[in-house]
Amino acid sequence: MRQRLRRLDTTALVYIALVLVLIVGAVLVATTGRSFFSAGNIRDILTGMSVLGFVAIGQTLVILGASLDLSVPYVMSLASLIAAQTMDGSDGMVLPAVLLTLAVTAAIGAANGVFVTVLKVHGFVATLGMGLMLKGYLDTNYQGTEGSVPWSFQLFGATGIGPVPISTLLMLALAGLVAFVLARTSFGHHLFAVGGNAEVARLSGVRERLPLIGAHIGSSVCAGLAGLLLASRLGVGSPTVGSQGSYDLLSIAAVVLGGTVLMGGRGTIWGTIGGVAIFAVLDNLMSVMQFNPFLKDVIRGLVIIIAVALYARRRLIARRIRFAEAGPTGASAAGASAAGAGLTAAAEPAASPDPSPGAEGEPSPDRGGARR
Repeated sequence: MRQRLRRLDTTALVYIALVLVLIVGAVLVATTGRSFFSAGNIRDILTGMSVLGFVAIGQTLVILGASLDLSVPYVMSLASLIAAQTMDGSDGMVLPAVLLTLAVTAAIGAANGVFVTVLKVHGFVATLGMGLMLKGYLDTNYQGTEGSVPWSFQLFGATGIGPVPISTLLMLALAGLVAFVLARTSFGHHLFAVGGNAEVARLSGVRERLPLIGAHIGSSVCAGLAGLLLASRLGVGSPTVGSQGSYDLLSIAAVVLGGTVLMGGRGTIWGTIGGVAIFAVLDNLMSVMQFNPFLKDVIRGLVIIIAVALYARRRLIARRIRFAEAGPTGASAAGASAAGAGLTAAAEPAASPDPSPGAEGEPSPDRGGARR
């Protein structure tokens, strides 16, 4: 059984853990006389996945490139304000507001990417600095909520197909698109290469800057989409809506829980979605069971530590098994090869003379040529 679990990839393990969390949640909620799988509760879980899912998809891109993005909560807040102020309650301004919001967030991501690749500032520091600049701008220019979102745009965050919100479907569609880009395009392959080993990727002909800049642009645009969703739900723009949710740390936690390596080069989008789902289920369960709100962060932290410890132990065991299997076989093969080479070398001087025609006692023309 242990060998089978070791052969499973990390994404499969994440979804096995998700199933176990769902089972435990159903049992605990059943003790209160309620149904964990009611349509309303499923809708609440999926709604909780939407915003964090958008942010975590973008965070996965930068982490795969061995970087980070700590500016996402302030990008979300700025996006909600730009959208709400541009729309100003007008249905005709919805599309221009969305395009303007995405353009501004893409520019922020491009600036982050340039700081990281051209100025050689570590992603942690570069995006932290960008976040502080955005925070200063928001605190200086906004004292509270601004603008208004028309009812037609509010449907984006309020409607669904059955128990599944439209926002969740869009988030999953974005996850599918990003997964395709990572698996089937040169951008995705180059991003994995740069995240795995930037120097090796450079020596292999990969242009290091473009994948990282693209990853940071993708992260900021995903944060902008999350800000649009929050503006749709609130009906207004807010300068604190992103920072209040701690989406920077939560998105990183969801990515790590989904099996993506913080050092870059290894991970999947669908593993991240599994990590987002686990957090959404745990948050919903603790709300239904009326846990202390401060206890939620404790449980989140424990889940992250346990998950990372299990991943690290699993990789260490797999490496030991691989070396154990390769050791004796590799040694015997090397010994046999060396013995064969030695026998061949020993046999060459003792070879009989070339039986080609020639005078007795004289070397053949071929051997004479060899000596000359």
